[in-house]
Amino acid sequence: MSTALSPLFGPMLSSAAMRAACDDIAYLQNMLDFEAALAQAEAASGVIPKRAAGAIAAACKASSFDLADLAEAATRSGNLAIPLVKALTAGVARADTEAARYVHWAATSQDVIDTATMLTLRAGIDALLADLGRAIAGFAKLARQYRGTPTVARTWLQHALPMPFGLKLAGYAAALARSRRRLIRLRGESLALQFGGAAGTLAALGDKGLLVAEKLAEGLKLLLPDAPWHSHRDRIAEAASALAIVCGSCGKIARDVSLMMQTDVAEAFEPSGAGRGGSSTMPHKRNPVAAASALGAAIMAPNLAATIFAAQVGDHERSAGPWHAEWPTLPALLLVTSGALAAIVDIAEGLEVDVTRMRFNLDATHGLIMAEAVTFALAEKIGKSEAHRLIEEVCKKAVADKKHLRDVLTAEPKVTSHLTAEQLEKLFEPMAYQGVSQALIDRLLASLDDK
Repeated sequence: MSTALSPLFGPMLSSAAMRAACDDIAYLQNMLDFEAALAQAEAASGVIPKRAAGAIAAACKASSFDLADLAEAATRSGNLAIPLVKALTAGVARADTEAARYVHWAATSQDVIDTATMLTLRAGIDALLADLGRAIAGFAKLARQYRGTPTVARTWLQHALPMPFGLKLAGYAAALARSRRRLIRLRGESLALQFGGAAGTLAALGDKGLLVAEKLAEGLKLLLPDAPWHSHRDRIAEAASALAIVCGSCGKIARDVSLMMQTDVAEAFEPSGAGRGGSSTMPHKRNPVAAASALGAAIMAPNLAATIFAAQVGDHERSAGPWHAEWPTLPALLLVTSGALAAIVDIAEGLEVDVTRMRFNLDATHGLIMAEAVTFALAEKIGKSEAHRLIEEVCKKAVADKKHLRDVLTAEPKVTSHLTAEQLEKLFEPMAYQGVSQALIDRLLASLDDK
């Protein structure tokens, strides 16, 4: 499945751990693990001879199969399972002709492919959970470190109010922690065995169908569903949704970092290093390369997830087309999600913060950023509407005259008749106007626990 991203561009948009989880050989081994576990479950249930199960399991080694031959044969058969079962049967027959009779007993192609997909998802989720843990810990540490550092809160890309930088960072950690909880729940509740036989009835196993399914799920350490789910793709769609949300959260963080790295802002930076973030022609450049990778992945993810959502609309007990669309799409979504998250781990563990620049930017509007603080202090004296109108006029005058807002306010009798110079001075201290930000930081950090 690694062909979902090319070997040339894959490392830029995926993690090494996810590339291993989605590798063609790994996926093929997942299919073979199903066949080995099936034989063992059927032997334990008295369906096939125990000797046959041993011979089949011994032949289920991905390294023994030719990927190119399987891929070519799949174009004629309609799926990969059919040529794989044929090749596996031939391999078993070379060692034990009697055992070869029981390869893939009572199963169907979709059982193999869907269960292998579940095994791939499990490995992929585990890789993501490891990186989520690192990113959450990194941002939590930064949030504690910079909880007392004022920075500009921006709305519509404009200066709005001061806020503690730690609140922004704690928000990043909390968003990723919510994704971690989604993936943990998904891993525990939705990764289920698919085993239904030709049409989902397990008719070929008679009254032993549920017994074999139970032992097969146990052997593969997957959930045993109430019934085969091959014609209902909500489990796959739920996984796609969770992955796209991870990507979206990573993209939001990456967007913020790329904006903070702008020359004109210069408040926070990705970690630096030799050969990192440079230009092919401009030696002075420090480009947001990790953020760019995360943003690229985040742009791809929604469309990949949309394909999975569309593939839910199948026909009867096995769809012709929608099911096929999942095969390259889900691993591609896993890969780009891992790439986005790996980039965010890099940022979380190495973010460089310029506190001096943050303070400089707070002062860039010459006090206008504190206009709301002044408005509400004045509103207690003359009412909100009148205070808003008055301060809006004063702000316009400050801009027109290119003066600091505080200086214009102290020269305005309609203001000084209600607020003293000392009171006005305190209103221009950014961290004095942070509301319940510190409590919010505490609440966000407390929410990071997996429980």
